[in-house]
Amino acid sequence: MDKNTKIYIAGHKGMVGSAIWRKLKAEGYSNLIGKTSKELDLRNQQEVTDFFETENPEVVIDAAARVGGILANNDYPYQFLMENLQIQNNLIDAAHKNDVEKFIFLGSSCIYPKNAPQPLKEEYLLTDSLEPTNQWYAIAKIAGVKACEAIRKQYGKDFVSLMPTNLYGSHDNFDLETSHVLPAMIRKFHDAKENGHVPVTLWGSGKPMREFLHVDDLAAAVFFALDNKLEENLYNIGTGEDLTIKALAELIQEITGHKGDIIWDSSKPDGTPRKLMEVSKIKKEGWQASTSLEDGIKKTYQWFLKNKYSFKEVKL
Repeated sequence: MDKNTKIYIAGHKGMVGSAIWRKLKAEGYSNLIGKTSKELDLRNQQEVTDFFETENPEVVIDAAARVGGILANNDYPYQFLMENLQIQNNLIDAAHKNDVEKFIFLGSSCIYPKNAPQPLKEEYLLTDSLEPTNQWYAIAKIAGVKACEAIRKQYGKDFVSLMPTNLYGSHDNFDLETSHVLPAMIRKFHDAKENGHVPVTLWGSGKPMREFLHVDDLAAAVFFALDNKLEENLYNIGTGEDLTIKALAELIQEITGHKGDIIWDSSKPDGTPRKLMEVSKIKKEGWQASTSLEDGIKKTYQWFLKNKYSFKEVKL
């Protein structure tokens, strides 16, 4: 890409979008467009249509989504399904109609079946039933993957879907009601330490296995996809390594300096038993993750400590 390529990053204020913005700026790209949700409601088709006709971006990165953990997905199924469909449908359709050269759609590993063989391969998509606790979000993201695939097949356009594993990093959501497991643990262990190292209660058994990718690594993968013409329409983005939730908790406990007990509430759901990405396809293209989990959590905790008093409550 030319350094003056006009690139629109949808969701540029979020954890993923802001990481992509920082990466592109660091690589010398200056013609970046970003709109806050107040400036542009991506759920509104007419607003999105008008924006594309006015700005005419050459490249679009869809990092905008309604996201949350098990609790948020379970409590707000309609919003997670409908708002994500609205956001991505409006962006994909407007990009297609306005002759956008390249479109990168970002999803999640939850698009794959709950009991799919491990590690998860791209071809496992739609081969079995989804994890019930986040099926609403997953169904929306699957629709986005298929829309990009359809445009690629029918019109030959360079629309690519990248499916990252569980993400974490700076600008993450640390609200305990709506956050994902890793930032929630950082918040819980830190707060427990500040309150005299009181015990920390965590959901489930601690046995499920998860893979985690630092958001700066995802940003690097997005940049790689922008800078290269990829052969396939769908790529998993991850480290290819996982660990138990129990091991994750113990690592975060050590990094935050919490000295109290960990209590596992087995009455709460575990979610999917294991989610490990098969990442050989993107590796063959020439990209792989570079941030170790320990280093990534340390960086994230330092960011949390600097920003913990400026967090905004997430409105649902």
